[in-house]
Amino acid sequence: MSMIRDFPLLVFVLSLIVLWLSAQVGVFLRDRLRRLEEGELTDLATVLTATLTLLGLIIAFSFSMAVTRYDQRKNDEAEEANAIGTEHVRAALLPATQTERVRELLKGYLHQRILFYDSHSLRQLEQIEKDTVVLEVELWSSVQAAAAAQPNPVVALVAQGMNDVLNTRGYTQAAWWNRIPTAAWGLMVAIAIFCNLLIGYSAHRKGVVLFLVLPLALSISFFLISDIDSPRGGVIRVHPQNLESLAQSLNGP
Repeated sequence: MSMIRDFPLLVFVLSLIVLWLSAQVGVFLRDRLRRLEEGELTDLATVLTATLTLLGLIIAFSFSMAVTRYDQRKNDEAEEANAIGTEHVRAALLPATQTERVRELLKGYLHQRILFYDSHSLRQLEQIEKDTVVLEVELWSSVQAAAAAQPNPVVALVAQGMNDVLNTRGYTQAAWWNRIPTAAWGLMVAIAIFCNLLIGYSAHRKGVVLFLVLPLALSISFFLISDIDSPRGGVIRVHPQNLESLAQSLNGP
């Protein structure tokens, strides 16, 4: 499940197939078991209604979780851009030679952060991670050298800004790892299967379209939740517009 949820289209196809088959299993059981009496049908309808209500609540809760995590990723991208832009300005407080060095490193670091958001290749992401770590070490070493040479409040302000730059990347990575728990997905899918099985069992008629409506609606819901919850695998992704805008402003007209 943890791997499948990174491919929303696959989630949609598998959900549609599994849920439709669940309804067919319900029909099969209805034909093989004894005919239900009127009172039993009423009780079954009550159970089905309650189960569908529970499923709706869980889907709504999962969708809310996915949207919240998506918003957090957007906020972290904006905070990264603000931290880098602020440190680029504060670098002017350092000696001239160190100012140019820090600003060039920040531009390279900014480029790597934009690549982090836009890249999809695992190999490229591994290289981006390595290059980013190297740049972080160089950035901190540059500020640390200035702080050691001139330990004053002005240089401390630059060091604090660099600390914010490094911290925001950690917050971004944590937000990208913060996904809807696999257990929540399992519970949602299990209840969806049970609902479709009950629908097939309680239906009075047989028909492809009849047993396709709910599986299709649920599959679309699962697709949307998976798409929003997946930082890289979905269509709805966080675009680094703040980082790109900052890069354009730093590079000049």
